[in-house]
Amino acid sequence: MRRFMLSGETRMTGLLLAVLAAAVQGQTRDLGNGFLHHGVATPISNHRGTVATVDGQGRNIVLVWLFDHRGGYGLLLIDAETGKSETFPVPFPPGGDCPYASILSSANRYYTHFNSHFVEFDPATRAFTFHHQTAPQMAMSMTEDDNGVIWSASYPQSGIVSFDPKTREFRDYGHVHKENWPQYPRAVAADDAGWIYFGIGMTATQIFALQPGSGKVEAMTPDSERVQGSAQLIRDLNGKVYGRPGGDGDLWYELHKGKAVKIGAKPSISPKPIITDSQSLFHRRFPDGKVMQDCDLVERILTVKDPSTDSVKKVRFDYDSEGAHLMGLAAASDGTICGGTAFPMRFFSYDPKADKWINRAAYGQWNTVARQGDQFFVGGYPGGFLLDWSPARQWVPTEKGNKESNPLFLTEVSPTIHRPHDLLALPDGKTVILAGTPQYGYTGGGLLFWDRETKTRTVLEHSDILPDQATMSFLPLPGGKLLGGGTTTPGTGGEKKAAQADLYIMDLATKKVEWHAPLLPGVQDYSDLCPAPDGLVYGVADRLRFFVFDPAKRELVHEQDLAPTLGRTNSQQGPRIFVLDPKGTIYMLLAKGIARVEPGTFAIHLLAESPVPVGPGGDYLDGRIYFASGSHLYSYTLPKGQSD
Repeated sequence: MRRFMLSGETRMTGLLLAVLAAAVQGQTRDLGNGFLHHGVATPISNHRGTVATVDGQGRNIVLVWLFDHRGGYGLLLIDAETGKSETFPVPFPPGGDCPYASILSSANRYYTHFNSHFVEFDPATRAFTFHHQTAPQMAMSMTEDDNGVIWSASYPQSGIVSFDPKTREFRDYGHVHKENWPQYPRAVAADDAGWIYFGIGMTATQIFALQPGSGKVEAMTPDSERVQGSAQLIRDLNGKVYGRPGGDGDLWYELHKGKAVKIGAKPSISPKPIITDSQSLFHRRFPDGKVMQDCDLVERILTVKDPSTDSVKKVRFDYDSEGAHLMGLAAASDGTICGGTAFPMRFFSYDPKADKWINRAAYGQWNTVARQGDQFFVGGYPGGFLLDWSPARQWVPTEKGNKESNPLFLTEVSPTIHRPHDLLALPDGKTVILAGTPQYGYTGGGLLFWDRETKTRTVLEHSDILPDQATMSFLPLPGGKLLGGGTTTPGTGGEKKAAQADLYIMDLATKKVEWHAPLLPGVQDYSDLCPAPDGLVYGVADRLRFFVFDPAKRELVHEQDLAPTLGRTNSQQGPRIFVLDPKGTIYMLLAKGIARVEPGTFAIHLLAESPVPVGPGGDYLDGRIYFASGSHLYSYTLPKGQSD
């Protein structure tokens, strides 16, 4: 829900487009047992809500919710005149979660709600002054009613909480509406009679009213008007709330005192000023009229303009960060290890020989990466986009339609694929295949086939492959076939419909599925697949079930539960669990360390336990296997004779 001046108009574009082109010297450290630590790929935090306001002495300050791989770990306070800054750790464990909504109240207190904790920060005292545990999990929208009470509507099952800053009364209404899919209540508003309205999405929109005294909740819109997307709510200065359940047509309701009147076309609305928004909140104006033009967390520069004199002032600030989490990595043709981080969305390149880093703004979130010859391909979120990067050429920031860009934007296929999970460069040297889950609120993801020679694409829907499933992993088979592993995971906020995931074999020429079956009963996710000797395929399902499949006979050859001895494999949106060296030796990335698979016996030998949990994979380069853990890049030296 976007309301009040500028809060939804800016997304810190400068932050996302900033480029750090200079190489930075690394500080590789030997951790023992064959492991090296190469450093943090992106030593930057991301904002999850930024507001211009004043402290208790009337000084202009900026408040920024900070987010790195740990989650929303702190609130940054910057003096707009001097740049002097201080980070206040949140008074509860962030748990990897972070703000998705925040609000600066009329009493000049800053609120958010995440990791099942509601929290208040008072700029006057420069301290967190209230926090309280709640029903899970994080606010997707927040508002302030006419009595100054702060309200929050939370994911995943419409949790509602309220906090009265005057009386300090906190009330957790719990989960007030249930669905069999995770709900995004991206809109909440209060009328002048004290009724609270919230709108949900993404699978099916609807608007509800909550009576604060009783906590009773009623639907304001009929089931027949539910559509995919998000509901919209606006509080008018006339005391009423206007809502739109979603869709493309003009279907607006007037909401007041728990009643809904259908009014059709959108009325003329004068929104009540409330400084709130999603994680993109960026409130620019200070009370004295000065305007925050930019708060750059990359370069650590705050820019403020005084409209009365037309002067612009820039001050430097600083903050501590443990860095953005890595999404995945692969070896590029120039002998570097490359990949992406989020949030912020950045590209990184690490040169092991020179022990140097390059970090740049990236186009979107690089979920999955793969090399084909000299080229490096990227499957990214949001939008299910495909990029083609040539490491040998000069970096030119990606722009749609700019043929000189490097990485070059090729195409995007949302809603069919919105969050990519695997990217396959076929041995033919010209075909690249992208797979993943669909747009928010959708179920079932398709495939994108990109022909590098003709620069054309073919898109298959989930109904052409595995209905109500998406492809999580795949690999080429002899004879022009493709083996794919499904996942029952829907798009974010979507409804899970398939009971279990299938394996399938597709003919690449016809793009037709020739066979599919739930090879392992009960499996929800075929996490990764790997070609193995003797025409077999090694795979991992649900991060705990190692299996061997014979695609010629379409039979299960071997299965092993990893839990008792080896534990789970690594994970990420594009996990890259299996790693092959030039001789074809197959390694596995387990959360606890690096393992090798023995052909014939299928025994899995743990070569070494890692000093850190092994996260996103993973590739081989010059005798080492590289992987990530949180925001850090690590590598493991394979024993002599293993990779010579």
